[in-house]
Amino acid sequence: MKTTIEVPVARQIPKELEIHNDLRIDNYFWLNQREDQNVLDYLKAENDFYEQETAHTKDFEKQLFDEMKARIKEDDSSVPYKYNGYWYLVRYEKGKDYPIYIRKKESLEAKEELVFDCNEMAKGHGYFRLVGLSVSPDNTMISFGVDTVGRRQYNLQVKSLITNEVFSDVIENTTGSSTWANDNCTIFYSKKDEQTLRANEIYKHKIGDPEEEDVVVFTEDDDTFGVAVYKSKSRKYIIIACYSTLTNEFHILDANTPDNEFKVFQKRIRGLEYSISHFENHFYVVTNKDEATNFKLMKTSEETTKVDNWTEVIAHRKDVLIEDIDIFKDYLVVSERTNGLNHIRIMRWDKTEDYYLPFDNETYTANVGTNVDFDTETLRYAYNSLTNPSSVIDFNMRTKAKEIKKEQEVLGPNFDKDNYTSERIWATAKDGTKIPMSVVRRKDTKLDGNAPILQYAYGSYGSTIDPYFSTIRLSLLDRGFIHVITHVRGGEYLGRQWYEDGKLLKKKNTFTDFIDCSKHLITEGYTSKSHLYAMGGSAGGLLMGVIVNEAPELYNGIIAAVPFVDVVTTMLDDTIPLTTGEYDEWGNPNKSEYYNYIKSYSPYDNLKKQNFPNLLVTTALHDSQVQYWEPAKWVSKLRTYKQDTNKLYLVTNMEAGHGGASGRFEALKEDAQEYAFLLDLEGITS
Repeated sequence: MKTTIEVPVARQIPKELEIHNDLRIDNYFWLNQREDQNVLDYLKAENDFYEQETAHTKDFEKQLFDEMKARIKEDDSSVPYKYNGYWYLVRYEKGKDYPIYIRKKESLEAKEELVFDCNEMAKGHGYFRLVGLSVSPDNTMISFGVDTVGRRQYNLQVKSLITNEVFSDVIENTTGSSTWANDNCTIFYSKKDEQTLRANEIYKHKIGDPEEEDVVVFTEDDDTFGVAVYKSKSRKYIIIACYSTLTNEFHILDANTPDNEFKVFQKRIRGLEYSISHFENHFYVVTNKDEATNFKLMKTSEETTKVDNWTEVIAHRKDVLIEDIDIFKDYLVVSERTNGLNHIRIMRWDKTEDYYLPFDNETYTANVGTNVDFDTETLRYAYNSLTNPSSVIDFNMRTKAKEIKKEQEVLGPNFDKDNYTSERIWATAKDGTKIPMSVVRRKDTKLDGNAPILQYAYGSYGSTIDPYFSTIRLSLLDRGFIHVITHVRGGEYLGRQWYEDGKLLKKKNTFTDFIDCSKHLITEGYTSKSHLYAMGGSAGGLLMGVIVNEAPELYNGIIAAVPFVDVVTTMLDDTIPLTTGEYDEWGNPNKSEYYNYIKSYSPYDNLKKQNFPNLLVTTALHDSQVQYWEPAKWVSKLRTYKQDTNKLYLVTNMEAGHGGASGRFEALKEDAQEYAFLLDLEGITS
């Protein structure tokens, strides 16, 4: 006899939360006890309920997974790049989930040297991630970080590339990244605060010495800042970066003298953002100095690095965002964005040439790739679009000849990129602002108002979701779905002001932009309310939480992945990872102005009794970015407020963190799970 599992009901234990003479009652505050068996039992009950309720889709989910996996070339490898006399590449082998890192000395025809086989390293772990690979200047050692929990607390280690011995040094609770001084025996690395997980200290470590002898070379006392350490592309400087949402500060040290003191490049000034690149006897500085909202490029000598000495190289332009620069011996390469579109500008130092790479699409992504070699005239960049698989291209900046080094293979007889079409459309927001959307569909999908749409957005931190190709997405497109990336304010798609207009006390623009774009898709006949679906993760999950409250009638279903939905409580708790560094994004609710504004949109605090769309909510027990209890509390409260019979599922990955499952194909299972949810709502079963 089949056992029916009842809808999970979390206990209500009222907790009073008061600030600014405002009292909130949180009945599910207790769910933040990660080790409490009652909490684990509740999460398991939700998982069991989901498994029972979706049992009829499991065969289809497996079909979707197999389909997604079958499009991916299993025995694949990256395009090699050369660094300090060695060619490096990453290879995948059939039937294996993790990458294999190899190198070859001088020539691609040389004997292969195994650096790491992550398949072997991952054995016995439910989660595995390798990061921060850094090779010593003499090519004999490599430092690396490993996380086997998913909480982004990495153990830092060093391996001999001569004997393959992993040294006994194990430094815990790091960011995973490190950089070598030029003496081949000193590394600098960053550690995290144990509780908040903020990267707050830079250490110096001598290979072979016990960790207790490591020297703290920098401590970041401002809890709104994080720190990182790296080496300049010129290999001359070790650089400490101190960063917050609105302000930067750098410290520099000659990589040949690791035991000397770091020098402040330019001390922090509230609101002054800058980044630095070294070339010959100058530093090049991308900065917003003098109200350069979209940034400008300046330079200064190595000896006089303070802001008063910076001189202009490329002026600020209101319609062009400078995103980054890359420096070569004879060329300066500038990554720009104009009207939402990526542009790559190439300039000779001697000023004899200044031109842009040609792109002729409105739904593409182009970005500068791995270019570690100074003394080359070849620029490597990547290009893809909503309808074109990604390509890695080598471009000769002198001859302008280009060579496609690799184009992403989409396996299977059914894929033909000519079957798909893309466009960019614009909706009008409630304040009159035009909001762009990137749209992709099969050419034979009719625009008669009946096509299902998956509308996606992120919309925070100035992070831009460019239109990109996805083999996974084909499983929706080939079943009649239209996919829409909504470029709401809060990202930087239309420049830095686009970000400024979607954060702090203007954050609600992000939410109303998305809703207005949804209405546009309906009124223009792309879809209807019964066929519109929305998806977002993390801060994009916050967006999903808001539209669930504000416009539930527009959507048939919503996927909220690791959603940031309990904004007030989280932002008031400075013991939670990342909270204090977020004040410049959301505002500090210890100040009443920001408290009241955040509370006015926080999804958890604004639930009311009404009908809600079908909802799939996902989280991970070890998430370090959005704690699992936010979606757990939200779903618990939703169950008491919803007036409908629509689906509401909470799925918790009990082994992973914010990024979901590790492994090349394990993550596809989560994609298949989400797609099965959507397709089931559409009545599509195969």
